[in-house]
Amino acid sequence: MTNDADLTLLTGWGTEEKFIDTFLRSFRGRRKDAREFALKRRILLLKAANDVPLDIALAAIPFEERTIERASQWAVSPEVRVTTCGAEDLLIHKVFAGRGLDWLDIERILQRQGERLNFRLIFDELRPLLELKDAPENEEQLRRLMEREGLRP
Repeated sequence: MTNDADLTLLTGWGTEEKFIDTFLRSFRGRRKDAREFALKRRILLLKAANDVPLDIALAAIPFEERTIERASQWAVSPEVRVTTCGAEDLLIHKVFAGRGLDWLDIERILQRQGERLNFRLIFDELRPLLELKDAPENEEQLRRLMEREGLRP
């Protein structure tokens, strides 16, 4: 329910600068230090010509690669198709980030997708990420939300 566009670009390791520089030639950075911020944090913060904020994640880890492999086409209109991640991967990204608005989005995903979600995939992918972040409380919060929605992994 945010008013930005979140994109993922598989750059791998060591080639990020050429992608960042290419984007910065066509889009305005949302920070004066957008290039340096992107190199340090692996997220390029831009603004589209229509002022929509663009968050471009510079992907390199195996989970991000698998997310891209699982992505599918979504028809916005008969002429426009967009590649989007699945509900499971979106939920994993949101739980990992664990910010206030993310939890509202997670609730909506659980309400809309419910039993159709592949909870085995979610937890298999999520646990190692949360271990790296040292944030086991995010898994606990997800489980509480699932329980509230009557969902079991």
